Amino acid sequence: MTTWSKRTKAVHTGTRRSQYGEVSEAIFLTQGFVYETAEAAEARFIKAGTDEFIYARYGNPTVRMFEDRLAEMLGYEDCFACNSGMAAVSGALMALVKSGDHIVSSRALFGSCLYVLEDVLARFGVEITLVDGMDNAAWDAAIRRDTRIVFFESISNPTLEVVDIRHIVKAAHAVGALVLADDAMATPIYSYASECGADLAIISTTKHVDGQGRMLGGAICGSRDLIRGPIETYVKHTGGAMNPFTAWTHLKSLETIDLRVRAQAEATAQIATALAGHPKLTSVRYPTHADHPQQALALSQSVAGGTVIAFEVDGGRDACFKFLNALELFTISNNFADAKSIVTHPATTTHQRLPQDQKDMLGISMGLVRLSVGLEDPVDLITDLKQALNAI
Repeated sequence: MTTWSKRTKAVHTGTRRSQYGEVSEAIFLTQGFVYETAEAAEARFIKAGTDEFIYARYGNPTVRMFEDRLAEMLGYEDCFACNSGMAAVSGALMALVKSGDHIVSSRALFGSCLYVLEDVLARFGVEITLVDGMDNAAWDAAIRRDTRIVFFESISNPTLEVVDIRHIVKAAHAVGALVLADDAMATPIYSYASECGADLAIISTTKHVDGQGRMLGGAICGSRDLIRGPIETYVKHTGGAMNPFTAWTHLKSLETIDLRVRAQAEATAQIATALAGHPKLTSVRYPTHADHPQQALALSQSVAGGTVIAFEVDGGRDACFKFLNALELFTISNNFADAKSIVTHPATTTHQRLPQDQKDMLGISMGLVRLSVGLEDPVDLITDLKQALNAI
C-alpha cells in the first residue's frame, strides 16, 4: 500500500468488507452497536479495538473507511471526519488550546475561520496574533516560546496568496508549536501539507472530495496521537462527527477525485493563460501562473495551483456585476470546487461581513472575482468568460 499512487489509494485503501463480501462499500446507517454480553460492553467502553464501535458520534465503520482512505491519500497516520469544514477547523483549534495559549495565524483567512479565532477563542482567553502570511519575517517575529499553534490557509481564499509552509514549520517547531494547515484550496490531490511538515491538514470535504454540490463535510488529518487523542475526544463529545451516509458518498467520490481534480486544475491553468493580459482585467491570479508574484514558491511546493482563479475586473462592483450577469455557463454561487464552474463576488457575499479596512488589507476589492473551474470543456468556459467580459 505504501508504494501505491494517490490515485490508487483513493480507490482501495481503508476498505472494510462485511461477511457478505460486497464490492461497493457498505453504508452502516446505525446510531449504536450491540454487545454480546455486559462484560463485552464494559470492555469496549474501557478500550475499543480497531474495528469495534460504540456510538455513531464516536465512530462508525463507513466513516472509518473514509477516514483511513483520506489519511493515506494526504500522507498522514490518521484522520477524524467531521460534519463540515468549519467543524473540522473549530474542532482542531478548540481541542488543542486553552486559556492563556498563543496562536499565530495568517490574516488572509476565510471569514468563518477569523470568527473562530478572533471572536470565539479570544473570548475564552486565547491570544491571537495575525500576520501577513506571505512575509516569512513576520512569522519569525510573531512566533514566541509560548506559541501553541500556528495556523494558515496553504493557499488563501479568495486572493490565492501562497504561504511558505517549510519556513513556517521550521519556525514553529523550533518552539514546540503545532502547525495546522487549512488545505481546502490546495486540493487533496495536490496537497503538500504533510510533505512540508505540517502537523495537521484540515480540509473541507464539501469541496473537491464531494465535488458535486451535495454534501457538507470536513476532515482533520494528522498523527495518530493527536487524532485519536485530544481531537477525537473533543469532537466526539461536542457532536461534530460526520454521518455515515455522507461518508459513503465521499468514499464513492474519492474513486474519481484524481481524474476530476487533475482535469479541473489543467483547465484552470488554461483559463489563467487565456485571461492574462485581457484589457478588461487589471490582474489575474493563479498560484503556478507566471503572473502570480509567488509562482516560484508555489511551484516549489506543488505542480499545480488548484482549481480556483482570482482576477480583478476594471471598473469595480458595477463592472463585476455586468460580467457575472452576462455569463452563460458559470453559476453564480458561493461554493467552490464543484463539477460545475462557479463564479463568486467575495466582497458582497462570502467576505461581505469583514470590516472595510480588513477587506482592503486582504485585497478583497469590489473588482475581485473568484472563479472555480468545473468539469466543462475549457474551450467553452474561455469562450463564455470572454463574451461576458466584452459585455462590460
